[in-house]
Amino acid sequence: MGVKKYATVEEAVLCVRRRRRHRVRILNEIEEELSNIRSRLDSGSKDVGVWQRKSGYKQRFSTQEIWKQLRVSKPSCAWAKGIWISQATPKYAFIAWLASLDRLSTLDRVTKWSRGLDETCVLCKSAKETKDHLFFECTYSTQIWEFIVKGVMGSSYTNRWEEIMVVVCDTSREKKSLFLIRYSLQAVLYEVWRVRNKVRHGEKLLPLLVIKRMLDKGIRNKISMMRKKRLKGMEDMIQLWFSYRM
Repeated sequence: MGVKKYATVEEAVLCVRRRRRHRVRILNEIEEELSNIRSRLDSGSKDVGVWQRKSGYKQRFSTQEIWKQLRVSKPSCAWAKGIWISQATPKYAFIAWLASLDRLSTLDRVTKWSRGLDETCVLCKSAKETKDHLFFECTYSTQIWEFIVKGVMGSSYTNRWEEIMVVVCDTSREKKSLFLIRYSLQAVLYEVWRVRNKVRHGEKLLPLLVIKRMLDKGIRNKISMMRKKRLKGMEDMIQLWFSYRM
């Protein structure tokens, strides 16, 4: 063909050469395509940048479509909508996401690559530390969890992880109480994990009352910020929270 083996399309098109007839069909097709490109270049029209999208080549860029083309698509997790909620605190949601995937470095997982490590929970010192134990079968963390959510969860209250996931994914619940349960879960998860890490690195375990008050205040502050934003349907959230605290 008179074109270098590793030439780019641009180099092949701009290469000064005479068109040939070939015995191999695909080479003739390449010649035809190169000829078509040259004719378009000679038309005097300006080049236009296009993006390859699912619906074809378009001049408009779509971050969503490009992302979908690049990623490996998988079915949505059943708990996804219970974790990635509107008005979430990012660092809380991130820890909740890791916990849902069982990717937190709990001691039962750490000992798989660090043999001989003591697996005892640093909060209660009475059982092996696993995700299910830490959230919230541990005698320390379960008291925090119960204090924060027992009122809002009512008869569906539980301290077992799998049952908690069922509750936070139950969209038939009233919108405001469901948000309070979801946000409270994320706040408690984050705080328990933070306290656990501090104790693991030599700090003293804080009294339960301090943690409870800090969490309650943090949730109230979040609700107050939401009220200032005048979010539709969330106007009386603070009154609802106080009603559950009585």
